[in-house]
Amino acid sequence: MTGTLDVGGAMEQAQCDGQGKLYVDVEDQKKIAVVDVKTFKVITEYDLGDTAGEPGGLGLDAKNHILFAMCVDPNVCVVVNADTGKVLKTLPIGAGTDGGGFDPNTMEAFSSQRDGTLTIIKENSPTDFVVEQTVTTKAGCKTCSLDTKNNVIVTVCTERRPAAAAAGATPAATPAPNAAPGGQGQRRGGGRGGPGNLDVLFVGH
Repeated sequence: MTGTLDVGGAMEQAQCDGQGKLYVDVEDQKKIAVVDVKTFKVITEYDLGDTAGEPGGLGLDAKNHILFAMCVDPNVCVVVNADTGKVLKTLPIGAGTDGGGFDPNTMEAFSSQRDGTLTIIKENSPTDFVVEQTVTTKAGCKTCSLDTKNNVIVTVCTERRPAAAAAGATPAATPAPNAAPGGQGQRRGGGRGGPGNLDVLFVGH
């Protein structure tokens, strides 16, 4: 089935449980929409609560039905029961996330952040979650993916070459006056004009 589905807000990362349900971050609503991929309809929405920020990354433990919503401003991971929408725990992460995931081999959720950190969250049990490690990556590496074959997290960021700036390339865009550090005002449209480098970092865990 193909078509267009309105979830009522700005969509970010999505995860599928392999059993007919798709979970997707609704960033500006601070919610997770649950979609039935067979009927192509929104079944329900999970409110992440007053302590959540705007979700930009999402991890899913499909076996235990646990969602990990990685949020910006405040910078937290909201752990949610995927069946009921109940918030199980809220944990701190780095600033400016725009990607997340879950590795079933290690039972670890992860979030990559603009501030140059990668937060690793350990699922000790379906009710016990802790921040296990904060890895230093590189400033701007806010998107990520999981290489399941080699069991490494892949983070991606760009940087302007100094020569481009010296040659008069378009300067980086100025953040919106009210944009919070790592918030939506700075997370989109990096504003980096001119030639640059694409950096890909591989993090074992």
